[in-house]
Parts: sequence; C-alpha cells; structure tokens
Amino acid sequence: MACGRDTLAKLLSGVRTFETDVYPESAELFESLATSQSPSTLFITCADSRISPSLVTQTEPGELFIVRNVGNIVPAYGEMLGGVSSAIEYAVAALKVKNVVVCGHSNCGAMNALLDLNAPKLDALPTVRSWLRNAEAARAAMGDLKAEDAGPADIRQLAEYNVLLQLAHLRTHPAVVRALSQGELTLQGWFYDIPKGEVLVLDEKTRTTRSVASVLAEMGATEKEAV
Repeated sequence: MACGRDTLAKLLSGVRTFETDVYPESAELFESLATSQSPSTLFITCADSRISPSLVTQTEPGELFIVRNVGNIVPAYGEMLGGVSSAIEYAVAALKVKNVVVCGHSNCGAMNALLDLNAPKLDALPTVRSWLRNAEAARAAMGDLKAEDAGPADIRQLAEYNVLLQLAHLRTHPAVVRALSQGELTLQGWFYDIPKGEVLVLDEKTRTTRSVASVLAEMGATEKEAV
C-alpha cells in the first residue's frame, strides 16, 4: 500500500465506526450541539499526539474549547497576534468560558528543543525555533543547565516552569484581564505525566505541584464554607 494509505484507511474505518455505532448512541447530544456551543473551559495544551484532552478530563463534546500547539505556548499579548491569541479572545470574551487550563506534559519534545534553541537540528525548523522563543523565560529559570546534561527530571521541571510562564502570559491578554477583574474566570496550570496516567496541578504561588485529590478536597472545603 502506498505511503500513508494504510493509516488513512484506519482513520476512515474509525470514522465509519463513529457514524454507525458511536453517533447513534449520543445522537441527542450531537443534535443539541448543532447550532451553538457553550464550553466551560478553554483547554490549552501541546500538539503532542499522546495527549487526549477529552479522555484525560472525561468530558463530552461541547465541554472543552481546545487550543493545541507545539509546547502549549501562549504568546504574551501583542507578541504574536494570531491563532492562539484570537482563540483566547473568542473563548473568554464571546463564549464566556469560566476556566482556562494550560496543560504541559512529560517527555515534551518542545521542552527538549527549548534547552538549546541554537542547536543545528533546529536550522531546518526555523518556524519552530521562532515559536519556542515565547518560552525562553522558562528556559532561563533552569540556570546554566546544558542541553547535553539534561535528564528526564530537568525536562519535567522545564515543562512545569513553562506552564507557569504561559499562565503569566495569559494575564497580559485584555479579555483575560477583564474577566479576572470581574471574578468571572479561573486560571490553572496542569502537568500530565503520560506513563503514570497522572495529572498534577501547579500552584502558582509556591511553584510546586499538587495532587488532583488535594485540590478537589480544598475546593470542596471552600464550597462548603461559601454555603
């Protein structure tokens, strides 16, 4: 079979299964989404094929407004006005999402590349190199670490720093600032550990990670106090 035809055939077979088996079971849901959407969350994550936002969050179509790019990057407002900035503006100002989540992940290729943006391997990827400049401040937080000396723990730490940086960048976007000032929006950073199937929440104040269970417990306590 010609290059790519076997994998394309697999995709089309999947579509056929969706049409004949999956869709009929949730036809009412899809019909309700035919003319409008009202997602609760803008989910910004890496384009890495190993990440499935709806699977990880156990959400249905219509619940997440998803933005994916190399390195789950959010350029500071005015730096690169384009797809990411317009998606943020639309999600927050028009769709009125209540949450924005920035999700990084383990073994991120973008973070490996970020360790040395002058590496020859990036000469053939000038657009990727330029894009990753939006995460250079996270790289700076790693000090004098050399790319050749970096191990899995370093890549993970860089990925976490990058999520925190992108949350800071989010706060430069006018629509986000406006929604935050009115108490209409919550920002949160996540780190997804692929081999462990575990999501950790990043605490911006302490710059440490917390388990989902502990965050949920705290949120429960807060909700009870509010009542």
